[in-house]
Amino acid sequence: MTNLIGPTEAAAGKPQRGIQALDASAQLIGALLRAGSPLALSELARLAGMVPAKAFPHLVSLVRAGVLERDADGRFLPGPLALQLGLIALQRLSPVREAEPEVRGVAVDTGLSVAMAVLGPLGPTVVRLEESARPQHVSLRVGTVLSLVNTAIGRVFAAHQPADVLDGLLQQEAVRMAGAPVKGLREEKTAYAARLARIREQGMDDALDRPVPGIHTLAVPVFDHTGTVVLVLAAMGTAGSFDSGLGGNVARRLAGAAQRLSWRFGRPRSTAQDDIAREP
Repeated sequence: MTNLIGPTEAAAGKPQRGIQALDASAQLIGALLRAGSPLALSELARLAGMVPAKAFPHLVSLVRAGVLERDADGRFLPGPLALQLGLIALQRLSPVREAEPEVRGVAVDTGLSVAMAVLGPLGPTVVRLEESARPQHVSLRVGTVLSLVNTAIGRVFAAHQPADVLDGLLQQEAVRMAGAPVKGLREEKTAYAARLARIREQGMDDALDRPVPGIHTLAVPVFDHTGTVVLVLAAMGTAGSFDSGLGGNVARRLAGAAQRLSWRFGRPRSTAQDDIAREP
């Protein structure tokens, strides 16, 4: 049996003819996903750039197939087939692998060192480091376990942990890079809690000249579909060599990378991080 799309045509990158009706249905699905909430026919059609009379037959077929469904108010929302497809896609994702291109992209675009960390058995652990071509003293290596208190990467992880989990993690704080003694944590508990609340509100954290003098760091969380932080991305550079403000170009580029990854892992939109990425 001959393939409809030959390997030569695909390799040449030639545009492939699709089915216009399916393309129109895909526009409606995309509009619904971008909205992030159930929509009435008129609103969904408007967002997809169609008149309701054109959109309705496509929506009927999508409901029949289980891609969409309608609630008690007649609004359209993702159906059981869409949910099953989404879960299959999420199961196939590897956060670290998926984040590699974003890490490289931020490093190239900003000229800074970019690190990626996960929350390992001992705490926030660097698993990828794209080093800057510029000479700079960044005391990070793959495998470095970072403080939850004195580093931006660690605080971003800490800000999104349940209280009981964070309490347990802090018991090992003294063994981490730039770790704080447990006694000091008790004395600074109120200030630390306020810092974590501010991180949740602003969508990222910074570390200016600490723990490494002369190095500024910006760090952002990457969430999965459950709202759990699966990765933290951080950009680092010599003080004065880049705009390290939370509203600066580097912050927006970093937030945009985290935003795209979070969406890919199923995170709903409209977060503080999204606001940073959208700022002019």
